Amino acid sequence: MDSTKESDLVTAVLMYAMRCLAEGDLAALHNMQFGPREIEALREMNLSDLYRIESLRAHCLDIALNRQVYWPMIDHLRAQRESEETLRSLIAADAPHEMLLILFGLNARDYSRLRRTLSVKPSVGRPREADEESSHRLWRAWSKRVDGESDGLLAPADYLELHEETGVPMRAIWTLTQRWAQYGNLTGPGNDSSAQAGGNE
Repeated sequence: MDSTKESDLVTAVLMYAMRCLAEGDLAALHNMQFGPREIEALREMNLSDLYRIESLRAHCLDIALNRQVYWPMIDHLRAQRESEETLRSLIAADAPHEMLLILFGLNARDYSRLRRTLSVKPSVGRPREADEESSHRLWRAWSKRVDGESDGLLAPADYLELHEETGVPMRAIWTLTQRWAQYGNLTGPGNDSSAQAGGNE
C-alpha cells in the first residue's frame, strides 16, 4: 500500500521520538507532550509498527509553526544559498584560489573539484594583463566600493559586479585590488596598469 502524506508525517515524528528515547532525551519528548504512558507505548514500538502506519490517513499530531525560529532559519538558508551561488559564479569567472580561500575559506581540493564540475578550463601560459585603460576603469569602480576599508576587501558579490562592469578578468581584478590595498593606493593605479592578471590557482 502506498503511504500517505499523513502517515509519512507520523512516521517521521515517531522515528524522531524513538531516537530521543534511545538517547535518553526525555526533555525533548516532554516538549512534544509525551507523558509516561506515551513513552511506555513508544518503548514497545518496533520497525514493523512503523510500516503499519502507512495505512493511516489521519495523524495524531498537533503541528504549529514557530515563526521566531522559522524566519531566522529561512534567512540563514537564503544567505547560504546566495553565498554558494556567488561562489560558483566566481569560479566560473576563473577567480584564483587565493581569492576564494580568503573570501570563503575554500580549500584547494574543493576549488579544483568545483572548477571541474563547472568545466572551467585550466589556465595555460602567462595570465592576461590589464592595460592602462582597464586598470583605471577598475580602480575607479573599486575605490567607490572600498569606502575606507583598510584591507580593501569587498563582499564576494562586489567582485562579480566589478568583473561585469569593467570587463577586466577576475584574476586581474584580484591582483590589482590587492596590490592597491596593500600599498594604500587611493590616488589611482599609476604604474600598476601593466600588472599581471594572474595569481596562483
